[in-house]
Amino acid sequence: MSYAVGEVALAATNTTTFPLAFPTQRRFSRGLIELTAGFTLILVVLWLPTRQQLIFGPIALLTPLALTLIRWPGHEELGLGWRAWLRAWWIVPAAAGFTFVSVLVARGAGTFHSLYEPYFAHVGGYVVWTIYQQFLLQDFFMPRLRRMMSSDAAVATASGLFAAAHLPNLSLTLATLVWGVVSCLLFRRYRSLWALGLAQGLLGVCFAICVPNAMHHHMRVGLGYIRYHGVEATQVVGYHAPAGR
Repeated sequence: MSYAVGEVALAATNTTTFPLAFPTQRRFSRGLIELTAGFTLILVVLWLPTRQQLIFGPIALLTPLALTLIRWPGHEELGLGWRAWLRAWWIVPAAAGFTFVSVLVARGAGTFHSLYEPYFAHVGGYVVWTIYQQFLLQDFFMPRLRRMMSSDAAVATASGLFAAAHLPNLSLTLATLVWGVVSCLLFRRYRSLWALGLAQGLLGVCFAICVPNAMHHHMRVGLGYIRYHGVEATQVVGYHAPAGR
């Protein structure tokens, strides 16, 4: 009698443990593979010459998009909802206020200079790119990291990866590390890609005009930062190389 009860208990244990553990392990492995592949593709493209970047760049950047949208978590979950935007509206004015104060400080310090290629298409394209960066950070990296670790650890890891993608531009790497933490925490609370992407665009322009070009090489990263020669460290702040260089 007791033996039969033991068999029933063992069977109950087996049916409740293994079906739950296997999918969890599978999701963990899948997330790790997707994270590694996505981040590796991005890094490889950043360190390719310009011509190869134009060929392989779309593949590297659209792969995380496809992996995220193929399971379509919903526009609210992705941070594309307008209700989230209404809750997070203050983030953009706060970024604008920070930019205004930074410009005043940079003018006083003598580091303020004009924007490289200050054209609407260039600036508009940059803002679209910052919105997509937030998509990569919040909708591709963060959900997969949260399945592997605690929420706070995921924020720290995602911010570290975000910053590492901006190497060897040390000044931009440090700035993106700080912004990575702040934006992840804000997204966790407000869940608005629009607000964070626009704020990052403002802050990026702020960084570009308030920090000397000799330090951030026109905001280049990867191989582009190494090959940059438009501004020498010994030249005056605000000098721009002739077009085509």
